[in-house]
Order: sequence, then structure tokens, then C-alpha cells
Amino acid sequence: CLRREHQHQSISKRNVFYDAERRRRRADKKVHRQPLNRAMKIIFSGILLLLFGLTRAQPYAASNFTLISRMDPETGTNANGDKYAGCWGWTDNTGKEYAIACSQSGTYWVNISNPASPVVCDYEPGSNTGATWRETKTYLNYCYVVSDDTGSNAFQIFDMQYLPDSVHLVHQSDSILSRGHTLWIDGDKLYVASVTQSNSVYQSMNVYSLADPEKPGLIASLFDDHPFISVVHDMYVRNDTVFASCAWQGLYVFKLNADSTFTQIGSLSSYPSSGYNHSSALTPDGKTLVFMDEVPDGLPIKFADVSNLQNIQVKGTHKQFQNTTPHNPFMVSNRYCFTSSYQDGLQLYDLADPANPFIVGYFDTYPQGGNSANNYGPVAYKGQWGAYPYFPSKTILCLDMFNGIFLLKTHLYANPVSTVSVDEQSLTSALELYPNPAQSAFFFSVPSLFHDQDLTLTVLDVFGRKLIEHQQPKGTTTGKVDVSGLNEGMYTAVLSAGSKNTLNSKFIITR
Repeated sequence: CLRREHQHQSISKRNVFYDAERRRRRADKKVHRQPLNRAMKIIFSGILLLLFGLTRAQPYAASNFTLISRMDPETGTNANGDKYAGCWGWTDNTGKEYAIACSQSGTYWVNISNPASPVVCDYEPGSNTGATWRETKTYLNYCYVVSDDTGSNAFQIFDMQYLPDSVHLVHQSDSILSRGHTLWIDGDKLYVASVTQSNSVYQSMNVYSLADPEKPGLIASLFDDHPFISVVHDMYVRNDTVFASCAWQGLYVFKLNADSTFTQIGSLSSYPSSGYNHSSALTPDGKTLVFMDEVPDGLPIKFADVSNLQNIQVKGTHKQFQNTTPHNPFMVSNRYCFTSSYQDGLQLYDLADPANPFIVGYFDTYPQGGNSANNYGPVAYKGQWGAYPYFPSKTILCLDMFNGIFLLKTHLYANPVSTVSVDEQSLTSALELYPNPAQSAFFFSVPSLFHDQDLTLTVLDVFGRKLIEHQQPKGTTTGKVDVSGLNEGMYTAVLSAGSKNTLNSKFIITR
């Protein structure tokens, strides 16, 4: 294009200048060629950069995952050059879904009900800014945020009932605790790992009652019963059974008793590729535990048989690439587990055989490093921090420490709770239940195909945990399930006839 433009300019000038002038210009040709060539090189380089940028517009290596949208609302970075840390999700009693993203400066609430067009509803600053570690969990309409960075710290509690308009800060103080590394909610109990209390006393793990969600009260401290545990980095808790990741000491299992004491019921301190035991997740059937060791970098994920807590055994290990460093696991069924791995992003594992786990899908949220860039750099702990694959819509939230919020989809996670197997035509519709939202009870209709069979109606929470099991005798057309003992929120009802024929439906409890 530049050459043609130069030619057109020369033609027009021949109509103006004398032959002598043209001869002079030809004599000066060598003088003018050099700056023109430099200009052409600069422009050509710009064109190459533009084309390269267009080819890199979607730089995320992926298999069996689709990117719906990405947003990056945080503008600042912490001392490590990162923007984000932990994330979680929340669904209100109308079905609206929200991503909660902890950043170096505070916490964002994003309405992802339309995941293609996410909207930031609110942002609240943290008690400390420039934080490397910030984590969050939810209970009812409350959001709990802890940080374990040095400097001024305070435990934060937010009331989310006013979303999508805003959230309200209802507690910001060190009166309950000042620092916490991670947190978990089991029923109406809040577990916090590596706690520093207001009096600067450190505890390996504390448990708080959420009877008053705005004023958690201390129930128990692990140190009181088991002072040999120096650090609890994270914990997965189900029905008061605690799978505690105890850093260099390994994995320990404790039971929180009715008298607020802890009993040790299992441990695993020696296992293949052991290191700094970081975090874990349990299958709904309680048979397989997936756990990760964070330090040194590059250690594989462990898949352990925990059906006998007196004899925990690692059945298999795996990682996506040689230098992959797994960070956090998220179990969605007995078969599937999502894992966040720093510079290599999100993986979806098939655990049908825990001794031979394999990856069925992945999405790399950090193209700046890792295997896709063929460069893990001097610091391994960059990239994806965590994920939240528990939204009713099956939208998958990932939070990358530098690149921000990712919303993904995968057809492999269309319905991890149950599957339709026989007589497809009669089982294509979802389970009919009403009212929805429910308050103290709901009714369900029994399909004609099931009238001559004994049925089981199971209520599951968003983690796949079995909360209610209702037996429905054969020959009936409707059933009633009492849910007065459950908290407000989103649940799944699964109607089963034998081991294969199932129907399911999402429902909401509100009061």
C-alpha cells in the first residue's frame, strides 16, 4: 500500500515539476530511501503486532470447556503483582446467581445470572489493602471474609439480602478474630484455620456457632484437645467430621463431639510425593478424598480411599503436566472433581477409578505462564487460585490471580447429580414439585411409570450432601417432604426407583 501511494505521489509530481527537478530527485533517491524504508519497517511492524494481537485475542488453551465471559474489575496489584485471591458463589432465594471475588483491596459481588453479561453489583474494601491472601464463604444471606496478611486485619461479615442493589457490612472488627487463613461452613458452624485472635493468640483451628450469623460465637479450639497440631492450613468438613490439611504434618481427621471437644479418628502423615498438605475435597459418598500438597511446587494430586479412616490409602496420583502445581479441589459428584492449578488453570477429573484418575477437560486461565507458555517462571504460585462449580445453572466460576473472573461451561457437567437411563421418553421431564420456592414442606408428583415401585426422594445441598431421605411407598401418586429443618437456599430433590431410574429438580427454600 505504501509503495502504491508513493507511486501515485510521483505521478502527480511529474505533472508539476520540471525534468531537471525530476533528475535531481532521482539523484537524491538514495538519500530519501533510507528514512522511507525505516518508516515502512515501523508501519509493517505495527501491522504484524496488530495481526498477532488479533490471533491472540482468545489465548486460553482449553478442551471440553467454553469461555462465556471474563471480567477484571480490580485495577490495583499487591506486592506480588497479583490482583485476586479466593472466590465463592451465592444464589439468592429468587435464583439469581452471584460470583464473589476477593481481591488485593477488598471483595466484589458480581451478578452472573446472565453469565454472558456479568455485572458488578458492589465492591467493599477490605480492612487491609494489598492483601495476598483473602478467602470467603457464605451462610444463608451472609458472606464471611478473612485475611491472613500482616498489618491491620479484621474479620468481615456482609449481609447480601439487598443484592443486586448492594451488600451491607454488618461486622468489621478483631473482636472475634483478627486473622484467618481459610474458612469453611458446615451446617450452622464456621470453621477457621490458622486463627489469630484479638489478643494476638494463635490457634490452629477454631469453630464458631452461626446461631446468630452476625455474631459468631466460639465453640471449640482444636489446640485445646490436640496441641501437637501446629498448623491447619485448610479443612473440609462434613457433618462435624473434619479433614484437616495440617501443612508439613500431613492429613488428620477429627470429629467435633457434642460436648465441643475433638477426637482424632484418622491420619495420613506418610504418602507418595508428600509435602505441605494444603487442601482437600470429599466425594458425596464419603469414599474418596482428593487432596493437594502446595510446597514444594510441582507435586501431584492425591486420590485417597477414606472409606476406612483407620486405614487411609492413596490409590492414585496425577497432575496435568510435569511442572503443574495443584492448589484447590472442588468435588461435584462421586465421579467428577474440578481442580485449580496455579499456572495451568482449571482441570476436570474423572474419578470413576480413583486408582487411575484422568483429565476429561481443562481451561487455562493464565496464558502468561505455565505449560501453554512453556515457561513456569521463577515463581510457581501465579495464575488460578480457585473455582466455584456449584451454581444451579452449572456456570463455572474461576478466579485467576492476575486475569480476573472467568465464567465457563462444559457439557461434561450438565447434570452431575443424576442421570436418566431407561424409557427416555417418559423420563425426559424434570421432577414436578410444588410449591417452589417452598417454606416448610413441598409436594411432588410420582410419574405413572413409577406407580408400582418403592421410591426414595433424596434432598441434596449444593455440594451433593444427602440431607433428607424420604421413603415413598408404591401405588402412590403424590408425596410430601418436610423441609422445615433446612436453611434457606438452593437444593436438589432426586426421586429414585432402584439404582438407575431417577428424576431430579432444583428447588428453593425461603421463609
